Parts: sequence; C-alpha cells; structure tokens
Amino acid sequence: MRKKLEPSAKLLLEDGTLFFGKSLGIQGIAGGEICFNTGMTGYQEIFTDPSYYGQMVVMANSHIGNYGTHPAEIESNQIQISGLVTKSFSQNHSRPGNTKSLIDYFKSENILAVTDFDTRSIVQHIRDNGAMNAIIATEQFSIEEMRIELGKLPKMAGLELSSKVSTKEVFSVGDPNSSFHVVALDYGIKKNILRNLVSRGCYVQVYPFDTPFETFDLDLVDGFFLSNGPGDPTAMNNQIDTVKKIIATGKPVFGICLGHQLIALAAGLSTAKMHNGHRGINHPVKNLETGKCEVTSQNHGFVVEHEGLQRNKNVELTHVHLNDGTIAGIKLKNAPVFSVQYHPEAGPGPHDSYYLFDQFVQNINQFKQKVYV
Repeated sequence: MRKKLEPSAKLLLEDGTLFFGKSLGIQGIAGGEICFNTGMTGYQEIFTDPSYYGQMVVMANSHIGNYGTHPAEIESNQIQISGLVTKSFSQNHSRPGNTKSLIDYFKSENILAVTDFDTRSIVQHIRDNGAMNAIIATEQFSIEEMRIELGKLPKMAGLELSSKVSTKEVFSVGDPNSSFHVVALDYGIKKNILRNLVSRGCYVQVYPFDTPFETFDLDLVDGFFLSNGPGDPTAMNNQIDTVKKIIATGKPVFGICLGHQLIALAAGLSTAKMHNGHRGINHPVKNLETGKCEVTSQNHGFVVEHEGLQRNKNVELTHVHLNDGTIAGIKLKNAPVFSVQYHPEAGPGPHDSYYLFDQFVQNINQFKQKVYV
C-alpha cells in the first residue's frame, strides 16, 4: 500500500503558473531553471550529471525510484540537480545487488524532491513557453515567499557554472604506461566518459576548468578532451582562449556538449540559448559523413548556431539532429579536431555513438605516427 504523503508541495514557474503536489518528507525550498528529461530509465545517472547543475528536473517518465540507487550508477560524487519533480515516486525499490532507496539518497544530500504533480502538463507548458526559472517548496512556505525566492534566481543565459562542478585538483585515471596520454579539461565531466577513454588505452589527466594553457607539457600530451558541463559557454571567455591555443597545437581534440560549444566559439561560430533544450536518451542524429543514423543521449540547453557556418571555411558540419535540424556535430578542416553536441558515453542511453571515442583514439594514433615515426 502506498504511504500517505504529507505535507503538500507547490511548484511556481517564472511566468506565474502554479502546480500542486505532495512532499516526500524532505522539507524546504529549492529553485533553478526548470527542464524535463524524457528518459525511461537511468534516473540516478541523470541526477548526478554535472551538466544539470543549477537546474530543477521534471521527469517525463511516470515512475521514478522503483529500482533504487546503486554505487556503480553515479556520474559524479553527488546529486547535481537543484530539485526533482515527479508524477509517481516509489519509496520502495526492488532490484538485485547493493541498492538503496532513492528517497534515502535524496535525504542524505538534502535535495528537495516532490511527487504527485501533473508532470504531463508541466512538460507541455515548458515545451510551449520555453525554459524558465522555477521554485518548489513544501507547505510551510507561502506562495509570496516562493515569489521572493524566485526573483533571486539568476538567469541561465550568461551564467558561468563550470566553476561550481569542476575538480579543484588535478587527478589521473588509467595506466600511466598506456599508449595514449590525454589531457581532459573538466567543465563538469561524467565518470562514464573517463571509463570510455581508459577502456581504449588512454591514460587521462583531468585538469580544473580554468587551468592556463601554459600549464600543459605538450611533449607529454597526445590529445586533448573537452568535457560536458553546465552553463552558458559565452560566459567562458578565458576558456575559449585556452581552447584556441589547444587547437593551435595541432594535436587531436575531442569535445562533448559544452566542450563542443567551446570549440565552435573558438573557431568563430556562435551559440544560442534553446527554447527548451534537448534532454533524453532517444534523440535521433544523422552522421552526414557515413549517412547512418544513431539514437543518442542528450542534455543541453545551448546550441551552436547555423548562422556563420557556411561562411566559415574551416568548419564542417558532421552531425545533425533529425527532430529540429540543429547542429549536433562539427569538425575542423585545418586541424584534427571534432566535437558533438550529444553524449556518446551515454550513461544513461544507447551505445550507438561509442565509435566517437574510437575515432578520437585513431586520430591520436595517426598523429603520433606522423610526428614520431
């Protein structure tokens, strides 16, 4: 029998729209840009993805929490979302293995989660009216108090957030004796990205997002990886300058999501805030070089603009999102640099795009043979 959930909870959108639901026993108030994810599974990976920092997530799938949480299914060291809105939250879970309940997971990190909301209506509202800030609160907070807190929230456009999620110290993963030495700039890197690089013979040194280019010993670097992360790429001028210098080395570079956007900005393209973003694990993308389509995992609220692409002779469009025609991948014609807007490492999601890690390693191998053989 389902437990009675008290007290009630409220969701207030920036445009004044109000929704009502119930608390899960975690008391408080939380806010951020509201967005929705359409994935049918992988909720723990979603909640721990640093790219969601500063955002409140509405899960389009009805049942959340039914298979609990597992230590192997985290993408960072903590829950990154600012709050969670669900239709049906399962306080009981069932799955073999070392699992714990999702509600205990949220309670341990004091992250506000609410349930019994009409998530279908919320998703439709965001789709129609666009991404906006929002506040969720339990019953001890009045609507007027929620309005006051809502007014304090910063806009996502123009907001730099990588500093909130990036590592503070350099760390390494993989075997130091591996064939390929990769420097990864951590704008909000996911653990499954590192797993994919290590499994392909890479020794990866992960650096803070604001590491100066002069820090890198280029004699010891075979390639650069630019990670995913939260926030507006146009607010990262120092990082864009660093990416320009990295590209100028002539060494292979691979970027994902925010890293992709920084490569585009460094190459002279522009980015823009999307109406409601792409977040889910079933987004169709076409590889224009092979003609093949792949089902992808995506999580982004900014996108590289088409304007200027045709005039830029050094950038080639390689992937396109089939739902709306947005840019999903590019490569540079004058350097071994490529990037995609989606998440080939998945976690959660399909493995259709794993080949991109192989492509990066192949670029490194070809570069080393050209330079050192």
